[in-house]
Amino acid sequence: MTDVQAPPRPKRKKNIMDLLVQFRWIVVIFVVLPLSFLYYFSIYVGDVRSECKSYKQRQKEHDENVKKVVKRLKDRNASKDGLVCTARKPWVAVGMRNVDYKRARHFEVDLSPFRNILNIDTERMIAKVEPLVNMGQISRVTVPMNVSLAVVAELDDLTVGGLINGYGIEGSSHIYGLFSDTVVSYEVVLADGQVVRATKDNEYSDLFYAIPWSQGTLGLLVSAEIKLIPIKEYMKLTYKPVVGNLKEIAQAYIDSFSPKDGDQDNREKVPDFVETMVYTPTEAVCMTGRYASKEEAKKKGNVINNVGWWFKTWFYQHAQTALKKGEFVEYIPTREYYHRHTRCLYWEGKLILPFGDQWWFRFFFGWAMPPKVSLLKATQGEYIRNYYHENHVIQDMLVPLYKVGDALEWVNREMEVYPLWLCPHRLYRLPLKTMVYPEPGFELHKRQGDTKYAQMYTDVGVYYAPGPILRGEVFDGIEAVRKLESWLIENHGFQPQYAVSELTEKNFWRMFDGSLYENCRKKYRAIGTFMSVYYKSKKGKKTEKEVQDAEQETAEVETPEVDEPED
Repeated sequence: MTDVQAPPRPKRKKNIMDLLVQFRWIVVIFVVLPLSFLYYFSIYVGDVRSECKSYKQRQKEHDENVKKVVKRLKDRNASKDGLVCTARKPWVAVGMRNVDYKRARHFEVDLSPFRNILNIDTERMIAKVEPLVNMGQISRVTVPMNVSLAVVAELDDLTVGGLINGYGIEGSSHIYGLFSDTVVSYEVVLADGQVVRATKDNEYSDLFYAIPWSQGTLGLLVSAEIKLIPIKEYMKLTYKPVVGNLKEIAQAYIDSFSPKDGDQDNREKVPDFVETMVYTPTEAVCMTGRYASKEEAKKKGNVINNVGWWFKTWFYQHAQTALKKGEFVEYIPTREYYHRHTRCLYWEGKLILPFGDQWWFRFFFGWAMPPKVSLLKATQGEYIRNYYHENHVIQDMLVPLYKVGDALEWVNREMEVYPLWLCPHRLYRLPLKTMVYPEPGFELHKRQGDTKYAQMYTDVGVYYAPGPILRGEVFDGIEAVRKLESWLIENHGFQPQYAVSELTEKNFWRMFDGSLYENCRKKYRAIGTFMSVYYKSKKGKKTEKEVQDAEQETAEVETPEVDEPED
């Protein structure tokens, strides 16, 4: 058993909000799921119509839409109109953070037409796509061609623009880095309406490195060229159970993909895909995958598991069976593997629909899953949204790989959230210091997983109701998030901005490096046109005056002010 135990907590008094949340499944079943199905179907029809057009026609329509964006920006009167933002409704974003900045006066630019795949170049191994193309859409096109994006985020709804401007990771990130690390070029409309193409080695290289994590506050992304890799039809997946304390689980996870001899670039020693799910403080399952051909998968004796079928056991529960039956291997169709967590939203589906994992629901209604996250947000109201912020955790902790054991013990002590998702990723040492960056001198320590050019990090995904809430005890979710953010700052970790944050501006710039970002804000005239990344990510409602004051303050400050670490 782990030595780290949460202190006893007093019982929590229930109120009307607990009752509304407990029976919210009624709204989900009769409102959200039907609307989600209709929405997904309409989007699918639109995607199919787009795919029927030639690449030349799509590019022509793209150029026309870019001209409309340029004209819209040039029509803006900076002295009268508000800051620029997209016309997308606040509740549409996939992240749980509500887009409250749009409650202030703003100048909308419609980017809704930008959801087309412009080209799949299998010679250059480049996909050119617009920002609203989502992962399900692009995998549906590329996988039958035996090519894929190097990093395909697990949830179908996640868009290229969101993964670039925010944060994107997948089980292949220990090889390729975060989603933004696989981008070859950005097509961006700047504040003055100028359209530029930014690459790592042209005159806009500083903008190229500043865009990731900037939340669209440097310009409007209208297309991106992204690296493709060759793939095979199946994923050969090995499930390995681990029993021990949290430090032992952490080491087993590290060993699953990091050779102890430091040969991290040897593809013979490193699997194509990695993830681990921690189910209790003493139990986890490590999964490693390698691409496999159809011929290999269908050999006699091999087990093929179509995890994408609507009636199948939810993936995280299927993986958990390894704790009882021991290590096993199976073959999963590649596209179904990519989106294995979509149907049950990792394990959040269990909270949304308590009976959603039952065989009868999966068989009769599983085809309607998942409920669209944006519709869940649209139907929850402000009071339920605040309830979730206080009694629920949806956070990711990006921490150096060698500190993953400490992170697991911290989460167990402060939140008691299970399951936990572990997924490694390379954090590259780049020519310019970006908002997220490796620990200084990491290469000198030669730790397991690190190379000379990149430090291995890991994402600890914390998504569920904390243990105290499940036991009916008092739990302060807001204070827990503040502690999580402080722990990340102290341990050179990062918090993705999709999540609800309690960071002050000073602490935000203690966590992230703002030098390149602020220089690009000034150089490309984003100040006074686009809201700053901190203010855009800040929790709570914003008034027009607050927006104007924040922009004025940003224009006057040479470099971001930071707090000194506390003793």
